[in-house]
Amino acid sequence: MNITRRAFTAALTLAGLAAVAGLSPLRLVADARAQSASDLAQAGALGDMALGAKDAPVTIIEYASMTCPHCATFTKDVFPKLKSEYIDTGKVRFIFREFPLDQVALAASALARCIAKDDAQKYFAVVDMLFRQQNELVSDALGTINRVGKQAGFSEQMIKDCVQNDPTVQKGILDVREHAYKTLKIDSTPSFFVNGTLVRGETSFEGFEKIIKPLLKS
Repeated sequence: MNITRRAFTAALTLAGLAAVAGLSPLRLVADARAQSASDLAQAGALGDMALGAKDAPVTIIEYASMTCPHCATFTKDVFPKLKSEYIDTGKVRFIFREFPLDQVALAASALARCIAKDDAQKYFAVVDMLFRQQNELVSDALGTINRVGKQAGFSEQMIKDCVQNDPTVQKGILDVREHAYKTLKIDSTPSFFVNGTLVRGETSFEGFEKIIKPLLKS
């Protein structure tokens, strides 16, 4: 059964989910509090998707939107080297948290969660695939969501169930975004925390190295 454009549009409507989460899609909550280690550690109901050793001396947390061009640039140009030199060698644990800026990003993030379930390697592979097709995702959300889902082995009904029929995953993603807005003061993507220090915007590999190396020596 095909997912109709009308059904897909309805599935992407944030009004009901945002009301549950208590925020509008782009509203920065006014009563933000200073973040603490416990605030930053809060993963949300869906749990964190992470790569790297749990006891790595450096933890990087990224907040990203699947429709954010700078996030796509980081994933394509910076993350592979960061992974090979620091994550795969046990020096850095990398956590990716969804921060959808629009309905399409929410649907794409939900699809990645549904496909991967608890498999972080698969999740990062799907996220990479979506970022590499970001232009198509923005211009043809329905077609791209269907195509990526099928490439990952999902049937059209499974894709429809993920982005339309079950709000659990979407609500989990929105809850994480609300926490980031309200408590961690995140209002743009990509935003990173490196051992608790906030780094905003697109950052080069060299920029990350300057932050990481002193932390490895301490």
